[in-house]
Amino acid sequence: MKLTERLGLFALHKMDPEAAHGLSIKALNMGLAPLAGVKTSPRLQTNIAGLEIANPVGLAAGYDKNAEAVNALSRAGFGFLEVGAATPRAQDGNPKPRLFRLTQDKAVINRFGFNNQGMELIADRLIARDAAVPVGLNLGANKDSEDRAADFARVLSHCGPHLDFATVNVSSPNTEKLRDLQGKAALSALLSGVMEVREDLSRKIPVFLKIAPDLTVDELTEIAEVATETGIDGIITTNTTLDRDGLSGPHKGEKGGLSGAPLFEKSTRVLAQLSQLTDGNIPLIGVGGVGSAEQAYAKIRAGASAVQIYSAMVYQGLSMIPDVVDGLEALLERDGFANVKDAVGTGRGDWL
Repeated sequence: MKLTERLGLFALHKMDPEAAHGLSIKALNMGLAPLAGVKTSPRLQTNIAGLEIANPVGLAAGYDKNAEAVNALSRAGFGFLEVGAATPRAQDGNPKPRLFRLTQDKAVINRFGFNNQGMELIADRLIARDAAVPVGLNLGANKDSEDRAADFARVLSHCGPHLDFATVNVSSPNTEKLRDLQGKAALSALLSGVMEVREDLSRKIPVFLKIAPDLTVDELTEIAEVATETGIDGIITTNTTLDRDGLSGPHKGEKGGLSGAPLFEKSTRVLAQLSQLTDGNIPLIGVGGVGSAEQAYAKIRAGASAVQIYSAMVYQGLSMIPDVVDGLEALLERDGFANVKDAVGTGRGDWL
């Protein structure tokens, strides 16, 4: 990390977390953030459900909620980006404060509640983008919607023509009863509706499902069954957790979803379990606590075809992305893997 980035992070951490988040988006668009360009190599290039990506390190949803900094982020070293979540109508989300740093734990708690500017404005920005890597959208439902399942399909119908992939997010803990949609019957109906919309798009983009880490083996088994039956293209494993074990600091009791370093082991165990349940037949994207090349590699060996990062950037800055990508390539080379796909699932048993 360069001195300028270190000083920038120091200044941001003196601010309210949500204000700092907004300022970081502005800094990206003003060209004030370090951008490494697209990072790729024959060892890192891979394909997930037909989606060609330059490297398997992506940006998780939640950072660029409104697709405001897509062009800059696409040149920061990521292999792919996920923006959003987007809901049919703009909504303010939950009352502030709703974002908290847990510096001692290298973690973040948020209870945003799908705050976003709505699918129409987000679609306009996606149309105008000049991104260097694939861009996907996290689909959400309005808090006051009478038919949340229909909301996901509606956002996909409106934004799908301008996307490279889409993610059905039924795992945010910050919209009341949203996680109830992870039950087998409700999830099957929701995904079937979304997949019907996908079939009507002029370009058949991959559709992923994002799940929570706070699921039992029986619940994961049901999700694996529904994913297979509905033909979903992949599963993002996992969203934030409600678990608070082992945390320290003044904000450890705040309500919301916990992300960052404490989530790594829990989310990776869920990833390995789901990889076993699907027998590796459904691509998985590992999210939760990735803060180094070694952790990215661990998720890949646990069963992930790619990984996503967000919370670690709060503490390490954007320059961590090319470092993770370069470090991952070195680890693959060290262990004799000609391509990242060859390493997927080779260490699954370590997490079961």
